[in-house]
Amino acid sequence: MEYQNFLADLAIRAGKNAQNMQSQITEGDVSCKATVRDIVTAADQATEKLIRQAIEERYPDHRFYGEETGKSANNGSPYCWIVDPIDGTVSYYENQPFWCTSIALWKDGKPLAGAVYAPDLDELYYAEIGQGATCNGRPIHVKSHGTLETSVVSTGFACLRAGWTKKNNVPYFAEIGMHCRGVRRFGSAAMDMCYVACGKSDAFWELNIQPYDLAAAAVVLLEAGGKITDLRGGEDFPYQGTLATNTVLHDEMLTYFQGYTRPEK
Repeated sequence: MEYQNFLADLAIRAGKNAQNMQSQITEGDVSCKATVRDIVTAADQATEKLIRQAIEERYPDHRFYGEETGKSANNGSPYCWIVDPIDGTVSYYENQPFWCTSIALWKDGKPLAGAVYAPDLDELYYAEIGQGATCNGRPIHVKSHGTLETSVVSTGFACLRAGWTKKNNVPYFAEIGMHCRGVRRFGSAAMDMCYVACGKSDAFWELNIQPYDLAAAAVVLLEAGGKITDLRGGEDFPYQGTLATNTVLHDEMLTYFQGYTRPEK
């Protein structure tokens, strides 16, 4: 795997850097983004800086898109690194284990390689297109059964943090929750998708995540035999929502989102 050593080592180094900073984070190190519920910490910023510097040293001609520092200038390179230094910042700040560092490399707008590292769980998910997916070096695959009533699914509520009031995930959560075996709320979209990839859950949906939330996990999911679309079954994810499944459950899940269109707010 061409990028494995660099990507995996960087994800682990960055994740452990954030983990080491965790006990030192105070309220003064936390600021808000769009709403008071949408937070960023000094560790998010420091960890992204570490990742960005490492990538720019190794691949100076590649583009960069990070949650905290945004997009680099478009220099015409087909390669773009897409980074979420701490996916699940609220979990991180509250000392809960479901947060991770997510680093992806995409080429020409398509996933190429990705690493997701969850330091508190010591789980490293890695994949390159055409090479399969692993967790801590062991091959992983989606679970191959396809009825919602026997499935465990997961979701998130970034739409609520963003202040969506007219249309949000609450009705979908209530309806799907009535028909599945269980719904989980881990707090990290990247980990939700990796859990589908390794068979710990069967599907994940969200209405308002960002490209950096899913860029690395999408590679893992696809290489583990999973499927990802928007909530209408197309390719406009994450803008029109995101649905990631074990593939066989995909069509049934889409029935719950018929007519979905991203709301104004």
